Amino acid sequence: MSHQEFDLEPGQTLGRNYFVVEFLGSGWEGEVYKVEERRTHILRAAKIFFPERRLKERQMQRYVQKLYRLRRCSIVTQYVHRDIARVGRDAVEILVSDLVEGVPLSTFLKQQSKKRLRTFEALHLFHALVMGIEEIHFLKEYHGDIHADNILVQRKGLGFEVSLLDFFDLGRPTAGKIQDDVYDLINILYELVGGVKGYSRALPSVRQIILGRKRTLIRRKFKTAGHLRLALENLSW
Repeated sequence: MSHQEFDLEPGQTLGRNYFVVEFLGSGWEGEVYKVEERRTHILRAAKIFFPERRLKERQMQRYVQKLYRLRRCSIVTQYVHRDIARVGRDAVEILVSDLVEGVPLSTFLKQQSKKRLRTFEALHLFHALVMGIEEIHFLKEYHGDIHADNILVQRKGLGFEVSLLDFFDLGRPTAGKIQDDVYDLINILYELVGGVKGYSRALPSVRQIILGRKRTLIRRKFKTAGHLRLALENLSW
């Protein structure tokens, strides 16, 4: 089976405990489906790893343990359990988590006028994301794969709710990996304000956060997401 051929149909069983409801998306490691727990009818999300991209046992254990350690972080999708299911001729690894509402940030931006947010909206959404990553960094952990397809967003009340998907296992946490998260976060702000054109027209205070996306400048100014949050909360308008 190639990594493009799961093609699970609604109503199809997945292991002993789930029915497939619908396809949600795919990435380098596998595909994600909305599933229904057979006995409780609770909706979950199931990530099915492509056989050739399946993590080694030690990596998988580290990945699951990391999700468990971060279970109280508001931005992290809550892990439920790990299982093996048969899809076609293959026994595949699945990770089941809570189902999170929202749309990928990449899709959300495409739906906006000029494919960007107004400055005030962009900063509110970015602040919500930064606060969530700050919780992860406070626990001396990192995400490792922050990009617009891995962030679910929905408007809520006066602001935004954001959730993170798909942590990437790059081994034990280091200051460098946390710094990479910060750089990826700033790239998100760059996208939110409209890329090249938006950055050129942005407020000077916003440009002083994006810093031309230059790693050396960002590294000096922002070591963690906490430093980013403080900068946002002290912006001059």
